[in-house]
Amino acid sequence: MNLLRYWVLVLFTLLAAYPFLPFAEANRGEQFTVLFVYAILALGLNVVLGYTGLLHLGIAAFFGIGAYTVGILTVPFFPFQQSFLVAALAATILSALVGVASTAPILRLRGDYLALVTLGFGLITLYAIRNLDAITEGTKGMNPIEAGPIPGVPESTDLSGLKLYSGWGVRWYKYPYLYFITLCVLGLIMLFLRNLERSRLGRAWVALREDELAASCMGLNPARLKLAAIAIGAGLAGLAGAFYAMSLRTTGNPQSYDFTLSMIMVCCVILGGLGNRNGVLLGVFLLMGFDRIITNILDNMIQEQIGTGGPTYQKVSGWKLMIFGLVLILMMRFRPEGLLPEARQKRELHPEEATGEASAKT
Repeated sequence: MNLLRYWVLVLFTLLAAYPFLPFAEANRGEQFTVLFVYAILALGLNVVLGYTGLLHLGIAAFFGIGAYTVGILTVPFFPFQQSFLVAALAATILSALVGVASTAPILRLRGDYLALVTLGFGLITLYAIRNLDAITEGTKGMNPIEAGPIPGVPESTDLSGLKLYSGWGVRWYKYPYLYFITLCVLGLIMLFLRNLERSRLGRAWVALREDELAASCMGLNPARLKLAAIAIGAGLAGLAGAFYAMSLRTTGNPQSYDFTLSMIMVCCVILGGLGNRNGVLLGVFLLMGFDRIITNILDNMIQEQIGTGGPTYQKVSGWKLMIFGLVLILMMRFRPEGLLPEARQKRELHPEEATGEASAKT
């Protein structure tokens, strides 16, 4: 466990130092910012899927609700004109409330039935975003998102006094300021979930995941536990959507919040290890990092060798989906518990080791 803690600390230290490195590029740094956003989203899903075992396939809906809440509260053609802090808090609270309201009527459902209903909720949300043109601007997206960082500080605040070298911008939402803010928020969420896992609520979630009937017999309330998990997971997804919209300064195309994103987040959680926040972080960086950063680097290297304008099969991006599928197949075959499985899960998968340890202690 200490090794994992040190690995995460080293990772965060390297990420914090990246903007100061001589080879750091602004475009790549902005991609890292989006990567941090997806990590927050995956951690929110891990609360629902990893801690309580609820297969939720509509996490992208809360991501979209958070993004469009920030858009409505900050774009110039609406009268609200709130700061990003206020808009992000509103996005988090609204997403949590919608999560509770949409889940309360279906608490009795389990397994595939719950997955189908949450899938339907995600499709309904996407349809609403597309067709409520008067509010969401339909497929055009809401832009530009202009907001100050906190109440009383305008969006156009000059940060030139904070520049450490001339390559940095002067607006708070420019790289690397938003990069550091998102990284800090991700670190705080990791600490929050660490404490949550060790709390009474976290232990109750694990009991519910293992055996709902036994947990009920021990005096736990499954309905309250499920709603608490959904509220926290949806709230984190809404917060991730808020940072996503601010990083792009637009809500973007509604397709950014479709079922595909939900499935990718499920893959990240499973790849890293269900219930393990460090594993989820690793899964996001491997899967989404390959998609958004490594693929572009490899494509550029290939173009330097063979020139531009080559056929699609000569680019790594053309084989991206096949690589994803192959990795998932190999993972399910040789490492079904994920790259960094939960410590309790390790004992279940290797009972002979646990028996040997118990005999040695005896």
